[in-house]
Amino acid sequence: MHLLEQAAVFLLTAVLLVPLFQRLKLGAVLGYLGAGMLIGPFGLGMIGEVESTLQFAEFGVVLLLFLVGLELQPSRLWVLRRPVFGLGGAQVLATGAVLAALALAFGFSWQAALVAGSPRLLSASSSRRATGAKPSPCCSSRTCR
Repeated sequence: MHLLEQAAVFLLTAVLLVPLFQRLKLGAVLGYLGAGMLIGPFGLGMIGEVESTLQFAEFGVVLLLFLVGLELQPSRLWVLRRPVFGLGGAQVLATGAVLAALALAFGFSWQAALVAGSPRLLSASSSRRATGAKPSPCCSSRTCR
């Protein structure tokens, strides 16, 4: 499948599933994940060669980071510096410590525990957004907006 055909499949699936997931109050992120699972090699198999979509996916990540950069206001980041950097860093460290302790309890070496826990602790802060959970009270106050 050529790049243009892959792009059409990606866009069509996203356009159909993301609004459906949002209507079900599951969030857009889960809609995109559902779309990927549906058209991927373990779903309908419309996109079978995952390696061929790697550059396409990397371009999507670049566009996402660009969009985040466009929407980021330095004044808002300054207001949220304690919750973002302080509490976020504490969450990462606490999650990493708990996961390392669990892995050590199951007999893994400390190196293996660190490697096994790292992906999960880095995704801990994004799991709230993916599940559509409500923001914490500090971010719903008037000063955070």
